[in-house]
Amino acid sequence: MSVLDKLDFERPTKNEIDSRIEKLRVRMVEKDIDFAILFQNTDIFYFTGTMQNSVFFISKNGDILFFVEKSIERAKRETYFDIIPVSDNNGIFKIIKQKGFKGRVGLELDVLPSQIFLKLTKELNLSDVVDVSGIIREIRMIKSEYELRQIKKSGEIVDAVFRSAKDLLKEGMTELELASILESVGRKNGHNGAMRMRGFNQEMDNITITQGSSGTVVGYADAPILGQGLCPAVPHGASLKSIERNIPVLIDYGACFNGYITDETRPFVIGKLDSFFELPYNVAFEIIEKISETGKEGVNAKDLYNLSFELVKKANLTEYFMGYGEGKVNFLGHGLGLEINELPVITPKHDIILQEGMVFAVEPKFILPGKGVIGIEVDFIVRKDCLERVSNSSYELSVL
Repeated sequence: MSVLDKLDFERPTKNEIDSRIEKLRVRMVEKDIDFAILFQNTDIFYFTGTMQNSVFFISKNGDILFFVEKSIERAKRETYFDIIPVSDNNGIFKIIKQKGFKGRVGLELDVLPSQIFLKLTKELNLSDVVDVSGIIREIRMIKSEYELRQIKKSGEIVDAVFRSAKDLLKEGMTELELASILESVGRKNGHNGAMRMRGFNQEMDNITITQGSSGTVVGYADAPILGQGLCPAVPHGASLKSIERNIPVLIDYGACFNGYITDETRPFVIGKLDSFFELPYNVAFEIIEKISETGKEGVNAKDLYNLSFELVKKANLTEYFMGYGEGKVNFLGHGLGLEINELPVITPKHDIILQEGMVFAVEPKFILPGKGVIGIEVDFIVRKDCLERVSNSSYELSVL
């Protein structure tokens, strides 16, 4: 039986939505933000339960205006809020002006298009504008038990894909062939078919399969391994390279269930792992083990990075850790939720104290020019006394 036979896209309760709204309102009061206007799909979904063409307004006193252009009927079915139908942003600006809201406004300045920003500030005569994105991302960083249930179900899709990979991976098939088959496995097990990534010009494949030279190709995105892709128009993901023996194959797979994302990587090899990859693989495995033993509520995420980097230095592998040359990235882990690049981030610079309900991926990876890539990625939920795995599949090297 696949997940499709028992799908349950559980809606957040009204109490869940009200709790999120109250957290935002309290933070607005703390920051002296009189009202906020949200335009980004994922943020609106988080606070309303629907993702239609809409704009969400909230004042620090708790006044809520939910404007929907399309689809009004669908939004009515999916949200607990009253809907204000509008035909365009001009209608939204007119209603806000009529209601007399004034003062400091919070906007999602990390993602808001400048065209909307310029028109909004002109029409509403706004002069005191602050970025509310940081507040929203911090609120979303701590997951509720409802959200954790969705993430765990997303983890079940990851398990199904990696379980299938052991039977499907064959010498001579191309990376693209394997990626296509495994994407189908994911969809049949409940993958929503898309993953969201916050930021301008950000794109993300559901699955990236690399082996040898294809994994060492540097790309533009903020990730240690992107894959060669098929063409310059989409310069990441699986390529037409054929799978060889004795060279590790990395399968980096992102699942999405009910909007919630998981992101894990497993190493595979057909035959015997080339000895060149043994040390970096063992270090990656040890990093996951150490973080799993050390992490819990109250631990500084920066300490997890430093612990890991000491293992890398001891093995004389710093040159290849998390990228090589211009391909290096400055993180070891990233948060997960409705977007694949949420807080917390695991870096040497960010002092973030782990709190129960945070969810993050740890991905120690090594890029070895002229040879290939090796690494692991595992998702964790922060609990009071430990880190809880999101998925259940082994992260050891699979030898086929």
